[in-house]
Amino acid sequence: MYTPTPEDRFTFGLWTVGWQARDPFGDATRAPLDPVETVHRLAGLGAYGVTFHDDDLLAVESDRAKAIESFKKALSETGLKVPMATTNLFTHPVFKDGGFTSNDRDVRRYALRKVMRNLDLAAELGATTYVCWGGREGSESDAAKDVRAALDRYKEALDLLCQYVIDKGYDIRFALEPKPNEPRGDILLPTIGHALAFINGLEHPERVGLNPEVGHEQMAGLNFVHGIAQALWHGKLFHIDLNGQNGIKYDQDLIFGHGDLKSAFFLVDLLENGGYEGPRHFDYKPLRTDDSEDVWASAAANMRTYLILKEKSKAFRADPEVQEALAASRVAELAQPTLAEGESLDDLIAESFDVEAAAERGFHFTRLNQLALEHLLGVRG
Repeated sequence: MYTPTPEDRFTFGLWTVGWQARDPFGDATRAPLDPVETVHRLAGLGAYGVTFHDDDLLAVESDRAKAIESFKKALSETGLKVPMATTNLFTHPVFKDGGFTSNDRDVRRYALRKVMRNLDLAAELGATTYVCWGGREGSESDAAKDVRAALDRYKEALDLLCQYVIDKGYDIRFALEPKPNEPRGDILLPTIGHALAFINGLEHPERVGLNPEVGHEQMAGLNFVHGIAQALWHGKLFHIDLNGQNGIKYDQDLIFGHGDLKSAFFLVDLLENGGYEGPRHFDYKPLRTDDSEDVWASAAANMRTYLILKEKSKAFRADPEVQEALAASRVAELAQPTLAEGESLDDLIAESFDVEAAAERGFHFTRLNQLALEHLLGVRG
């Protein structure tokens, strides 16, 4: 029942299962992973696709042309798709002050060339989404960065890249990935809301949307389900990164559901019922304590957890008591326009209303919340 198939559209980044578990306090605990092995192992687990940064392909093969050919051959052998790609503008020391917004103009020009080269490969492999995570686009000191000028340069970069894919005829849209901090002290476009506002000022806003990540919003204390709902409302949820996070701390990148499980349940419920049709992409890190085989158990755990929560969401929605509780809580009533068709403001003003009686009415949210929890705990359904 919880065995994934390509129809579930589960995808993983090469950098996820391929993470060697190096952190600021310790060296790697796992050897580099060949992208070819990753493709075959993910296909064997039932995944739909794989995504990559340009540098991910060079994990074991330094010759870029050979690495690309080996990767393409593995994709052909397994049928795995590449729905999304991105560019590493954060690991090399040259990007210590950012890529698109570095104070150094030469670095900004190099970053654009690096992205355009990988856009060509992404288009060749069939990717339709290109994620931009600005992990180094920020500062540690307000004196060090003119944020208004930085946003000008950020806009310039996105405008140029959009024009590049238009001129090339590529079927590619860009997805901004917000994050509040880490590795920079403060990252530009730190939340879903910041990114949505920024997109409105671009030359081609229709080609730019979002790739929100669970941990990135939750590490700032924000409600990820609310953020995804707003992204859907704007028509800007181009892609999504699923993982787990335990509250306000560093970016944990846990297995999906291995953090705030209740939020994960409502997120799956929203994705499955809210019209999102894109891949369910896992951007997580296997635990540093895991060995090379544990890595694949962790990859499988992401997909299995999602499928379990998907089933529980269906049971929750089909439960007659839940439907009764939803009605008692007036949840569907919120979809009704406040001013009915044909009504005027004068009609509204003239209407009588018993404020005290309305104030005494309860919304019965406790019962609804408890029913959701009981489905999640497996005692209903």
